[in-house]
Amino acid sequence: MNDRIRTDVAHNARVWNYWLGGKDNYPVDRAVGDQVTGFYPGIGEVARADRAFLGRAVTFLAADAGVRQFLDIGTGLPTADNTHEVAQRAAPDSRIVYVDNDPIVLTHARALLTSAPEGVTDYVDADAHEPERILAAAGATLDLSRPVAVMMLGILNFVLDTAKARSIVRTLMDAVPSGSYLVLTHPTLEPDLGGEGNKAAMAFWNENATPPITARSRTEFVSFLDGLDILEPGVLSCSRWRAPAGGAPVVAQFGAVGRKP
Repeated sequence: MNDRIRTDVAHNARVWNYWLGGKDNYPVDRAVGDQVTGFYPGIGEVARADRAFLGRAVTFLAADAGVRQFLDIGTGLPTADNTHEVAQRAAPDSRIVYVDNDPIVLTHARALLTSAPEGVTDYVDADAHEPERILAAAGATLDLSRPVAVMMLGILNFVLDTAKARSIVRTLMDAVPSGSYLVLTHPTLEPDLGGEGNKAAMAFWNENATPPITARSRTEFVSFLDGLDILEPGVLSCSRWRAPAGGAPVVAQFGAVGRKP
């Protein structure tokens, strides 16, 4: 086993995997996951809504917007409908670079390094706090002179300083050309999204699991999209972004897609 993996402390990627119904987790992850669910019963729905948002956003980008390159930062553990599967279903020649620094995710990287014959997938071991390193490594697989969809789903919440998080986003988006996209989700305490329960859940998480997490307001979330054209239907619960008719339940997780003009 990778000697960086700790099984005595809950870790986000494994707990998230547990909430999604996966099996790549340990008793400590399930225990903390259950405790968090006690504070915030809707957390499993948040995890599922975030994953469904990824599917809708990537399908739109590959099938309708003509994007053929995806930089997925904060990959997490493989589940159903990973970015490359969704993108290459719509456009088999899509090229995907996954980025994560979680050791248990690295042990599962081979499950992600599959591809339609016409396309490519690659994996970079790097931290979201190191955008220059990410870009240098991703440039081996992606042509950064052509449009790229930068995916940051549920990852900026682990960058605790908001100014630093904005700087990371700016560095990434400055490095890609016009016609590129930024795809974001982020937890919030905003009451109109039912985020009040997040406060106690996040406090418990930060005392009992790793890495530490923070929520952000709508204003803070929108600031990550400065300089981009925000696609319709704008900034809202990720469960409602271009969701099928019928009304998905609102979750306390913002979702948005911005296009670089």
